[in-house]
Amino acid sequence: MKNTLELKVDSQRPEKEKINVAAEIIKKGGLVAFPTETVYGLGADALNSKAILALFKAKKRPMDNPPIIHVGSVRAVDKLVKKMPPEAEVLMRHFWPGPLTLIFERSDIVPTVTVAGLETVAIRMPNHKVALALLRKSGCPIAAPSANLAGKPSPTTAQHVLDDLDGRIDAILDAGPTKIGVESTVLDITAKPPQILRPGGTPYEKLKKIVGRVKLHPAAVAEKEVSIEKARSPGLKHKHYAPKAEMVIVEGAESNVIGRAKELIESYRQRGYNVGVLATDETVSYYEADVVKSLGSRSNLEIVARNLFKLLREFDLENVNIIIAEGIPAKGLGLAIMNRLRKASGYKIVKANNR
Repeated sequence: MKNTLELKVDSQRPEKEKINVAAEIIKKGGLVAFPTETVYGLGADALNSKAILALFKAKKRPMDNPPIIHVGSVRAVDKLVKKMPPEAEVLMRHFWPGPLTLIFERSDIVPTVTVAGLETVAIRMPNHKVALALLRKSGCPIAAPSANLAGKPSPTTAQHVLDDLDGRIDAILDAGPTKIGVESTVLDITAKPPQILRPGGTPYEKLKKIVGRVKLHPAAVAEKEVSIEKARSPGLKHKHYAPKAEMVIVEGAESNVIGRAKELIESYRQRGYNVGVLATDETVSYYEADVVKSLGSRSNLEIVARNLFKLLREFDLENVNIIIAEGIPAKGLGLAIMNRLRKASGYKIVKANNR
């Protein structure tokens, strides 16, 4: 059991001495959780195989689930990849630093364990001053999957990290809640045309404007489990984001969703379940259940995304047996939100149709 060091840092002007402490831990092969604009990541030196193995162990992460490598500058990508496709330079210019991960052919410098045995590598440059300060001071690329136990909702606060990993990691840089709340979009630029493997903080629509044709991997929009032999991206292969309680997503037109969700609530309560409801501001007043929470307004998906993992974790503390969650339109950030909800439910989806 480790003694996890907690370092509170200013999100806008991170204190150099605290960044130095965290960077020294990374350099020595240790594990440091740190904030990004999306969620908190658990960082290890991406070029240190022993550190990467320790990272997988701390998270209880399957060894075939490759982490994303974070870099502190565009120049840092060159040594990690075999070649720099022209579209990569365009994408980095428009979206870095930011919530966009690019899949490249990897160079030999990247250890096999870091990429889960793949010939590709996932790289991004985070848009967070603390993350960038740590990357630049560490002087190495940092592999950083979300800083949670594998399968659980991703952490958007330092407390979420401690709830899962206290005593399992060396340190955490606490800079308050993350801004976006869902992970980065993962775009495979080794595919022609480029393919979104995981929807996230950079919407599909924005990518299309910059590079023209972009495909969506079947897993990105799946309504049922997709069989994948080798995952080129986190979030593709294993169950993710799941609360302790069983979860059902009700999808369809808003008025139909309300009616069907109410039927499900009543049915589960009659069977003795403690029922939680994950609604929106527009619909929350329609429901009576043991616990009812709102993600925010359907007209502000940035707020909905920011609240998603936080509320799923809150349900874990509320002793509910089942969560009935409303679906939202899968456009813009809604695509990423629905991807996370569907995976969190294990694809238990009820379609609310006109009757």
